[in-house]
Amino acid sequence: MVGTSEIKNGLIIRFKNGLYEIIEFQHVKPGKGAAFVRTKLKNIETGKVIDNTFRTSEKLEDVRVDKEKKEYLYFDGTFYVFMDTESYEQMQVAKEVIGDLDKFLIENMTVAMKFDPDKNILGIELPTTVIQEIADCEPNVKGNSASVSGKNATTGTGLNITVPFFIEIGNKIKIDTRTSEYIERV
Repeated sequence: MVGTSEIKNGLIIRFKNGLYEIIEFQHVKPGKGAAFVRTKLKNIETGKVIDNTFRTSEKLEDVRVDKEKKEYLYFDGTFYVFMDTESYEQMQVAKEVIGDLDKFLIENMTVAMKFDPDKNILGIELPTTVIQEIADCEPNVKGNSASVSGKNATTGTGLNITVPFFIEIGNKIKIDTRTSEYIERV
């Protein structure tokens, strides 16, 4: 059990008969009345995000999560195949578990796979940044480079992203996996 003062992003709790990950929280001390914590919780199984408010006196049941390094190998059309980097044992993971993070997966990428105490897969944790190649984008038009906005591009994995106008097909770019935003050309 943890108190509301111990809440942090990434903490997984048992709430309303399910497992939820805290993706955002804010301690609020109104001028009048008791303090509380406003949170955004993501259901581990469905991916649905809900808002919830906890009183500061409430205790939350935290769930111990184990993380193991796995190497992404390939997608066989139904399952994503990962390999344990120590034992070389391969495991198949359903598309529902990976969700939208599949657009960041590149063959031979190392990820942290999250498991609950019963060894059920809760999801994966990507590196903070990935490098991908631009597969398709609008052509560069002379004079656009002074603009602050960008143009739409698609990477080799199908990720749609806004990039600066000077980026062309075949360029490799660094992407922040937390925000899906362009960082720099590599």
